[in-house]
Amino acid sequence: MDNLTELYCHIDDFYQQFKPEFDAHLIAKGRQRLRACQISVAEMMTILVLFHQLRYRQFKAFYYHHMLGMMKRAFPNLPSYSRFIELVPRSIIPLCSYLQSMMGDCTGISYIDSTKIAVCHNKRIYRHKVFKGLATRGKSSMGWFYGFKLHAIINHKGELVSVKVTAGNTDDRVPVKDMATPVFGDRGYISKALNAWLTKHSDTTLITKLRRHMKPQLLKPMDEALLNHRSLVETVFGELKNLCQIEHSRHRSVTGFITNLLSGLIAYCWFPYKPTIKNMPQQRQVATL
Repeated sequence: MDNLTELYCHIDDFYQQFKPEFDAHLIAKGRQRLRACQISVAEMMTILVLFHQLRYRQFKAFYYHHMLGMMKRAFPNLPSYSRFIELVPRSIIPLCSYLQSMMGDCTGISYIDSTKIAVCHNKRIYRHKVFKGLATRGKSSMGWFYGFKLHAIINHKGELVSVKVTAGNTDDRVPVKDMATPVFGDRGYISKALNAWLTKHSDTTLITKLRRHMKPQLLKPMDEALLNHRSLVETVFGELKNLCQIEHSRHRSVTGFITNLLSGLIAYCWFPYKPTIKNMPQQRQVATL
C-alpha cells in the first residue's frame, strides 16, 4: 500500500499540472474537454502501471481479482471492467507525457538498439485483423516476426533516454536522427551517411562493432570497454518483455497495445534497481549501436 500511495501521488501531482495545458490545447483545437466520470484519469494511469508492477499476465484477471476484489477500499469508485476499457483511451496522451517526464538524462554514455514486438504467431498472420495495415513483417536476429519494432536509447545507468515505435520492417538506422543522441550500437547501425550526419549535427561519435572485411578501427581503451558492455541494452529489453510484459499476442485493439506498451515502459522507469555499468566515469557523447 505504501508503494501504491507513492505511485498514485506522483501520477496525480503530474496530472494536476498537465491537465490545464491539455484542456487548453483541446479548446484551441475546437474540441470539447473530457466529460467528468467517477474514476479520474490519474487513477486509471495508476491502475495501468500497477498491473505491470504486480506482474499479472492478463489485465482482465488483474482487474476482477485484484482491483475489484482486493483494492475496492483504495479505489471506491471503480467502474465495471467494460466501462474501464471504454475510458482507457483518455489516458493515452497523459501516459505519453508522464513517460517522458520519467525518463533519465543523457550521461554522455548511451546505448541504442531495437527489439521486436510481435503481435501474433507467424502462423496466424493471415488471420490477424487487429493490426491490419499497421503491423508489418520484419526480421530480427531471432528470425521473422509480424508486428512492430521498439527502438530505445538508454544511459549507462539502465535508464530509458528515448524510445520510438516503428513498423516491423523499418531499418534500425532510420529513426536514429529523430531520437536523442545515441552512443554505442551493433552492426545494424553501420552507415557512412548516418555517421556523417551525427558528426555534422551533434558532438556524437558513433561506435559499432565491425562487419566482416571492414578495415579495423583503432579505439581508445575506454571506448572499447564501453562497446563490450553493449549487452546492457539487451538486458533492459529482457526486463521490459519478461517483467513488464510489453510484448504479448492477446491485444484486441490498437488502443490496448498502446496503453500496454506505455504503462509497461513507465513501470520499468519505476524499478528501484536497473541494469547498470558500475564505476564508469562520464565520457564525451559516444554512440554505441
